Amino acid sequence: MTGAFQSFLEPGQIVVHPDHPEWGWGQVQSAVGERVTVNFQHQGKVLIDASQVSLSPVQKPR
Repeated sequence: MTGAFQSFLEPGQIVVHPDHPEWGWGQVQSAVGERVTVNFQHQGKVLIDASQVSLSPVQKPR
Protein backbone atom coordinates (compact mmCIF):
# COMPACT_ATOMS: atom_id res chain seq x y z
CA MET A 1 0.00 0.00 0.00
CA THR A 2 1.48 3.34 -1.04
CA GLY A 3 0.77 6.45 1.00
CA ALA A 4 1.64 10.09 0.44
CA PHE A 5 5.24 9.57 1.53
CA GLN A 6 7.55 12.44 0.59
CA SER A 7 11.29 11.95 0.74
CA PHE A 8 13.31 14.87 2.09
CA LEU A 9 16.19 13.77 -0.13
CA GLU A 10 17.03 15.48 -3.38
CA PRO A 11 19.50 14.82 -6.20
CA GLY A 12 23.06 15.72 -5.33
CA GLN A 13 22.76 15.07 -1.60
CA ILE A 14 25.36 12.83 0.03
CA VAL A 15 24.02 10.03 2.24
CA VAL A 16 25.06 6.84 4.00
CA HIS A 17 23.01 3.65 4.36
CA PRO A 18 22.61 2.77 8.07
CA ASP A 19 22.68 -0.99 7.44
CA HIS A 20 25.57 -0.96 4.95
CA PRO A 21 28.39 1.37 6.08
CA GLU A 22 30.77 -0.69 3.92
CA TRP A 23 29.09 0.84 0.84
CA GLY A 24 30.66 4.20 1.78
CA TRP A 25 28.91 7.45 1.06
CA GLY A 26 26.50 7.77 -1.82
CA GLN A 27 25.14 10.58 -3.96
CA VAL A 28 21.38 10.75 -4.49
CA GLN A 29 20.67 10.46 -8.21
CA SER A 30 16.88 10.77 -8.04
CA ALA A 31 14.12 10.83 -5.45
CA VAL A 32 10.51 10.26 -6.48
CA GLY A 33 8.20 9.61 -3.56
CA GLU A 34 9.73 6.79 -1.54
CA ARG A 35 11.92 5.59 -4.44
CA VAL A 36 15.45 6.94 -4.08
CA THR A 37 18.31 5.98 -6.39
CA VAL A 38 21.74 6.39 -4.81
CA ASN A 39 25.17 5.84 -6.38
CA PHE A 40 27.39 4.49 -3.59
CA GLN A 41 31.20 4.53 -3.62
CA HIS A 42 31.66 0.79 -3.14
CA GLN A 43 28.29 -0.62 -4.27
CA GLY A 44 27.24 1.39 -7.31
CA LYS A 45 23.66 2.42 -8.02
CA VAL A 46 21.03 1.11 -5.62
CA LEU A 47 17.26 1.73 -5.64
CA ILE A 48 16.10 2.27 -2.06
CA ASP A 49 12.60 2.39 -0.58
CA ALA A 50 13.00 5.41 1.72
CA SER A 51 9.81 4.48 3.58
CA GLN A 52 11.69 1.37 4.80
CA VAL A 53 15.29 2.65 5.06
CA SER A 54 16.30 5.94 6.70
CA LEU A 55 19.27 7.18 4.71
CA SER A 56 21.41 9.59 6.72
CA PRO A 57 22.54 12.81 5.03
CA VAL A 58 26.21 13.70 5.56
CA GLN A 59 28.60 16.48 4.64
CA LYS A 60 30.17 15.90 1.22
CA PRO A 61 33.60 14.27 1.68
CA ARG A 62 36.62 16.24 0.50
